[in-house]
Amino acid sequence: MEGSSEKRTLEECVQEYMVFLEGVKGLSENSILAYKDDLNHLMLCLGRDTDITSVTQESIRNCMSSLTQRKYSVASVNRFLSGVRGLFNYCRSLGYISFNFTKLIHQLKKDIKLPKFMSPEEIDGMCYEAQSGRFLWPERDSAIFEMFYSSGCRVGELTQLTFNDFSSDLKSAVILGKGNKRRRVFFSDKAVSALKKYIASRRRRFPSRWIGGAEYESRIFLNQKGGPLSKKGVWFIVSVYSGPEGINRHVTPHTFRHTFATQMMNNGADIRKVQAMLGHASISTTQCYTHVTSERLREIYDQAFPHT
Repeated sequence: MEGSSEKRTLEECVQEYMVFLEGVKGLSENSILAYKDDLNHLMLCLGRDTDITSVTQESIRNCMSSLTQRKYSVASVNRFLSGVRGLFNYCRSLGYISFNFTKLIHQLKKDIKLPKFMSPEEIDGMCYEAQSGRFLWPERDSAIFEMFYSSGCRVGELTQLTFNDFSSDLKSAVILGKGNKRRRVFFSDKAVSALKKYIASRRRRFPSRWIGGAEYESRIFLNQKGGPLSKKGVWFIVSVYSGPEGINRHVTPHTFRHTFATQMMNNGADIRKVQAMLGHASISTTQCYTHVTSERLREIYDQAFPHT
C-alpha cells in the first residue's frame, strides 16, 4: 500500500488517533478506554514499530483469531474490528495509507440470544404473591406487575407516569420513551382494576400527597415513605417477589416487557404494531421475538405431530 512519503509506525498512528478521538470527537472516558484496550491488542499482535503501510488483511484476521482463542465474546471481537476500522479510516483520511482494506473484513456472526420471558402461570404467580399481602405494599406491587405485563413499558417509563398521562378511564397512558419520543400504551382490565385499588390505597396511606394535598406528588407510584418510586425501587420490588420466598425464578422488570412482546407475537400481532407498542426505533430490535415465536411453534409441532 502506498501512502504519504513519510513512514509512520503503528504506535504513532494509534497515539494520533487517540488524541483525535478525545480532543476532536469528544468521546466519553469509557469509550476512550475501550479504544485503547482494542488498539493496544493490535500493537501487541503486530508490533508497535510496524509500518502502518505493511499491515494486511491477514494480519488483522490473525489478531481477531487470537482474541477468539482467548475466549473473547463475538461482540468483543467485533468491537475490536470496529476500532481498527476507525484507526485505518483516520489514517486513510490523512494520506498515511491509500486504501482502508479493513472495510473488506467481515464481522463475526453473532449468536441469536432469545429474550427470557415468563409463562402465564409465572405471571399469575407474581401477581398472586403481590395480592397475598406477605410483602411490601400489595396494592402498589400488584398494579406494577399487571401494568408491566399488559403494556410492555420499560421500568423508567413506568416510574415516570403521572396522573396527567392517563386517559380518563385509566385504560391507556402517553409515556415518554427513549429519545424523548412519546407513545401511547394500553392496559388490560386486570391492570386497570389493580391500578384503581392501588390509587385508593395510596390515598388512604398518604392523604397529604393526594391531589390538592399539602405535599401533593403527581407521580403515580410512590415508595414506602411517600416519595416518587425510583427505578432501583422497582428492581428491588421485583426481586422480592421473584426470590426464594416468591416464585423462585430470576425475573427483572425487563422480563415483563419481553413477556408482553412474546405474547403479542404468539397471538398473531403484526410485528410493526408490536414495534410501535414497544417504542423500538428499529424493526430489527423487535425481530428477536419472531425467533421466540418460531421456537414455540416448534414445540407445538413436536407435541402434536404423530411421530410413529
